[in-house]
Amino acid sequence: QVQLVESGGGLVQAGGSLRLSCAASGRTFSSYAMGWFRQAPGKEREFVAGISWSGGSTKYADSVKGRFTISRDNAKKTVYLQMNSLKSEDTAVYYCAARGGTYVYPTAGQYNYWGQGTQVTVSS
Repeated sequence: QVQLVESGGGLVQAGGSLRLSCAASGRTFSSYAMGWFRQAPGKEREFVAGISWSGGSTKYADSVKGRFTISRDNAKKTVYLQMNSLKSEDTAVYYCAARGGTYVYPTAGQYNYWGQGTQVTVSS
């Protein structure tokens, strides 16, 4: 069982940066692949980035490649999403998710545990 709590969202101007954090509880955090998803009003939840349990493998949505970086600190049971060069279209609620196993999957249905979400608003 894993509980996830996101933080770090807020209001930022276009071109700015934010770093999201996702703190996990549970003894086996290091055995979970982690993902970040986002959902804008009226849109479906979409994959943003994912990282394997070891941190050795990452995946990104094309829309954020080169701007966002996912990382994790297993000792702190925390996964991060560094977001640079933010655009108005990045505005959404951002969710952290966990799935047991090694691999990163870019589909929400593959994840077992979800946080409550944190709002990111980018003003143009």
